[in-house]
Amino acid sequence: MDLSNYELFVLAAGAILFGLYLLIKGGDWTIDAAVFVAERTGLSPLFIGATIISFGTSVPELFTSVNANLQGFPGISLGNVLGSNIANILLVLGATAIILQVEGKAKDLIKDLAMMLLATAILVFGMMSGQFSTVLGLIMFGILVAFVAYQYFTNTLELEEDDDDDEDGGIDTMQAALFILLGGLIALAVGSEMLVKGAVVSGTIIGVPEAIIGLTVVAFGTSLPELSTCLAAARKQSLGLILGNIIGSNTFNILSIVAITAIIKPLDVVPVLMGVQMWATVIVSVGFAAWMLVVGKITKMMGYVMVAAYIAFIAAQYLLPQLAN
Repeated sequence: MDLSNYELFVLAAGAILFGLYLLIKGGDWTIDAAVFVAERTGLSPLFIGATIISFGTSVPELFTSVNANLQGFPGISLGNVLGSNIANILLVLGATAIILQVEGKAKDLIKDLAMMLLATAILVFGMMSGQFSTVLGLIMFGILVAFVAYQYFTNTLELEEDDDDDEDGGIDTMQAALFILLGGLIALAVGSEMLVKGAVVSGTIIGVPEAIIGLTVVAFGTSLPELSTCLAAARKQSLGLILGNIIGSNTFNILSIVAITAIIKPLDVVPVLMGVQMWATVIVSVGFAAWMLVVGKITKMMGYVMVAAYIAFIAAQYLLPQLAN
């Protein structure tokens, strides 16, 4: 029996919501297990916070982008990264600043903000080139590995070493950690499949390119782990963790997610993302970096402005269809 567009849309929306739930839970389980394993193998808390937490909160984006590209929807892959980087700064950091004024010293942030801006420049270069090739992906990932190694050996990333009793999710044995890690990876794989399929179907029904669905709905959903982590850090007044998570996640989104996606299969750039969407990512990233280096703090009022700007940006993608042309 054929389903009506309304029924298909309801099923697609359900798939998106359940896929997001699995991605969030899978990300939580993966982070908890990875942190437990890292701690038991002697890695420093600083290194764990600077790499595993940042990468862990980006795992939903990774699975979603790789899965979408393999299925022939590169717009969702790249739109997801662009939208996530915008959401991380305007929505996640803005909402966090409403709870706790975010402050940072330029000398502590400059190297990490510089790497984020370098990653953004590489993103623009790849998009202007029309494709992220396997070679470019390998170069991008190599830059990330070198930077992580630099962080590890020099300890230049200033993050609070926050000993949280809940950070390992109650895991007490290596066997349990590996079991939870496996469960998290399975949840991520299934969740990304449902999210991609739901996004493609819903976008087709309402006449919106899948790249815009990736930029908005998918990116918002895959940014929820960053939002959860930063809000929790705000309640503990852990400013270093907040800034480290945002800066690190935006860098990882480009140099690991886009890179790994391209390494597995060259990532084509869809024209719909080459306009306002790409430049909005650049402006938000550069503006955030300049603000933190010059002003050094994001007040509660600034937080409200940033969240409002994010809502306006998302609304414009649907209310101003010329932006998607």
